[in-house]
Amino acid sequence: MVGSNVSSQETFILLGFSAHPHLESMLFVVILLAYLLTLLGNTTIILVSRLDPHLHTPMYYFLTHLSLLDLSFTTSSIPQLLYNLHGPDKTISFAGCALQLFLFLALGGVECLLLAVMAYDRLVAICKPLHYMVIMGPRLCLGLVSVAWVCGVANSLAMSPVTLLLPRCGHRRVDHYLCEMPALIRMACINTVPIEGAVFVLAVGIVLSPLLFILVSYGYIMRALMRMRSASGRQKAFNTCGSHLTVVLLFYGNIIYMYMRPGNSSSQDQGKFLTLFYNSVTPLLNPLIYTLRNKEVKGALRRLLLGTRQVGKE
Repeated sequence: MVGSNVSSQETFILLGFSAHPHLESMLFVVILLAYLLTLLGNTTIILVSRLDPHLHTPMYYFLTHLSLLDLSFTTSSIPQLLYNLHGPDKTISFAGCALQLFLFLALGGVECLLLAVMAYDRLVAICKPLHYMVIMGPRLCLGLVSVAWVCGVANSLAMSPVTLLLPRCGHRRVDHYLCEMPALIRMACINTVPIEGAVFVLAVGIVLSPLLFILVSYGYIMRALMRMRSASGRQKAFNTCGSHLTVVLLFYGNIIYMYMRPGNSSSQDQGKFLTLFYNSVTPLLNPLIYTLRNKEVKGALRRLLLGTRQVGKE
C-alpha cells in the first residue's frame, strides 16, 4: 500500500486533449509530421551555417543558436505528447514533469533574450555597417549568447521550484499536455495570487524587457533605412529584418498571452492550442522564414548540394 501511495504521488496525469478523443489520432499524425519537419529544418540551418564559410558571420552564429533552441524546445515536450496521444497512458513522472517545466521556462527565456540579441545585431549592421565586424567580434557574440543562456536558466531556476512545491492536496491531474507553469499553478489548493504576482514581475524582466529593446532597435533601424539611397541595399536590409520581425511576432504573440496572464484568467482549451502552436508550429516555421526570403542561405544550400553531388560522382 505504501509503495502504491508513493508511486501515485510521484506521477502526474497529463489530460492533454483527452476531452476531445476524436482529435487525438489526427493530432498525432499532424504533430509527428510537424516534429519531423522541425528536426529536418533546424538541423539543416545548423549544418549549413557551420559548413559554409560564407555564413560564418554574427547573424548566422545567432541563427544557429536559435535553431538549436528550437530543436531543444520542441523536443522537451513533443515526444511525451506523441506518446500520450498514441495510447491510453497519460502519466508522467514527477522528475519528468519537473524537467519539462524547467526546460520549457529556461529555453523560452533564452529565446526571448536571443531575439533581442539578434535585433541588436541587425541594428549594428544597418546603422554602423563600416564598423560592423569590429563591433560584433567573436568575443562579443559569445558573450551575448552566454548572457542569454545564463539569464534564461537563472529565470527557470527561480520559477520552477516555486511552481513545483505549491501544495496540491493530492491533485495529480494536469489540465494540459505538458507540465506548464499556469496549468501547475491552477492545481494548487492555496491562494496563488502572490505567486502569480511574482511570475508577472519575472515575466516583465525576461519577456517584456527584451521586447521593448527589440521595438526601440527597430525604431532606429527604420530611421536608418529611410535615409538609405541604395534601393538594393534597402531591399536586402528589409529582407533580413523582415525575417527576424516575423519570428519575433510569432514568438511573442503566443508567449505574452500565456505567461502574462497565468492562473485561471484564460481559457484552458485555448491555452493548450496556443501552447501547441508556440511549441510545435513556431519552431517549424522559423527555418522556413529564414530560408525562403534569404538568398545567402539558398546559395549555401546550393553550394553544399552541388559539392556533395560532385564528391559522389568522383
